[in-house]
Amino acid sequence: MKDALTPGALVLGASGNVGFGVVGALLEAGCPVLAVGREGPRMSALAEHFEDEPGLQLLHSPCIHDDRGAARLADEVRERGRPLRAVFASIGTPLQAGRLLDRPASFLLEKLEADLIPHLAAARHLLPLLSESQTAANYVLIGGPYAERGWSGYGHASVTGAAMRMLTQVLHEEAQTMGVRVQLLSVDKPVCTPENAVNACAEWPNALAVGRSAVSLLSRSGRAAQSIVTWSAHDAKPPEQTLARDFEDALFAVAGAKRNGRASA
Repeated sequence: MKDALTPGALVLGASGNVGFGVVGALLEAGCPVLAVGREGPRMSALAEHFEDEPGLQLLHSPCIHDDRGAARLADEVRERGRPLRAVFASIGTPLQAGRLLDRPASFLLEKLEADLIPHLAAARHLLPLLSESQTAANYVLIGGPYAERGWSGYGHASVTGAAMRMLTQVLHEEAQTMGVRVQLLSVDKPVCTPENAVNACAEWPNALAVGRSAVSLLSRSGRAAQSIVTWSAHDAKPPEQTLARDFEDALFAVAGAKRNGRASA
């Protein structure tokens, strides 16, 4: 798994609850992971939890706010000289309850700058990096349950979430010429976390279930043409096979090399 030729995945927001689940799902599927997050207790907990996983590397990086931060991150990743197959973006500010009408208009602008602009900045600089890969590449954003319809008491999150859906659809179209598939995994239920477990409903997915669903998008299935994919419990099952072989086969195919005495298909 430490082979420098093995394509891996980069996880933005790895220190968050969903990011933690994505990291776990990738490692479970045999994919090397570069986990990006702010240095602190949560990243330390991530490292401790997966301390026996040789495929995990941590990259402590400040939050991405704009093009400057995203360009700096892309440069750091490129300098590592290891190919990427996928980027998973699970970034955003904590939910804040409150009606749209009860807060000044400037608050919505702040939410857009905090929850939408970083996604655009990251995509602008990481999509070109993915396009350099020698295998099929994916860029997966993860969205919450408040974007398709107004969520009572969380209007600002609904507006920014809807904007991220449209951002994904535009990026999905524009990135096709780069050979990168951009998709949004829309999780239509709240995620069960240690903080809300006491009050969580039985149908709420946990972070690992969300992570497994996100990782399932790496397969070139019938959902390849979809820019928005709704979370499904069916996709949250443990993987039946690892991704490592897929990566290896793809590299052999690109190189036109032979394997076991036969050219790879």
